[in-house]
Amino acid sequence: METIRMLEFLMMPILAGLLIATTVGPLGSFVIWRNMAYFGDTLAHASLLGLSLGFIFQVNLNVALIISCLLTAMLLVGLQHRSNVSADTLLSIIAHTSFSLGLVSISLVTDLRVDLIAYLFGDLLSVSTTDVSWVALGCAIVNISLIKLWHPLLAITVNEDLARINGYNVERFRLILMLMVGLIIAIAMKFVGALIITSLMVIPAATARRFASSPEKMALFASIFGIISVIGGIMLSCFKDTPAGPSVVVVAGLLFLISQFRKQAE
Repeated sequence: METIRMLEFLMMPILAGLLIATTVGPLGSFVIWRNMAYFGDTLAHASLLGLSLGFIFQVNLNVALIISCLLTAMLLVGLQHRSNVSADTLLSIIAHTSFSLGLVSISLVTDLRVDLIAYLFGDLLSVSTTDVSWVALGCAIVNISLIKLWHPLLAITVNEDLARINGYNVERFRLILMLMVGLIIAIAMKFVGALIITSLMVIPAATARRFASSPEKMALFASIFGIISVIGGIMLSCFKDTPAGPSVVVVAGLLFLISQFRKQAE
């Protein structure tokens, strides 16, 4: 009876985790190929400002996070074209400024501090049916977009100049990719945590690179390793009472370390 209750309790967290892992696998592959890991961190930090404004103005937090991440992604793209500051410096400025603004905003409303912890470090085990619905919707949008735009996105990743010659609008597809990263960070932040969400996107994809001989295989293996990480992390959290989000990342990190003993796929 106790086992049945535990399975019922874990059903929603596991479902949400599997949806996220399946989506961040191929998306994380693009993040690695295009060296966008710091971009993902910037969006995760910037989302805290959207979270704080959602709390203060009593807007649906999922909507506030999505809007915040998408607007930040568009702001970054716009500034990269107009500013003569290097990309990593620009990302650092936006990440830390928006993160600090979010902390300052939340500090003005003292009773929100407890809620902030869950969004910083994740609370996968508190997933509700409504949360899963948001995750499913966001993941569906990203996955459908990836399937439809796989070849153009891959083309601009391999060689932007050649992609332009072949008629692809590089700037548009680059923006679409950044918006997809922003969307998945927004919907997954509550469950994994703003401070480590990018790691769930990057680590399984980095592990998959060791086993993959093609971009498609890397995307598939990244999803598989993400799924293993989610299930392993949730089990660790349940039996050892560790925080769920960090536990998922710990399992993903262990898989990456083990993978380094395997010869690189040709």
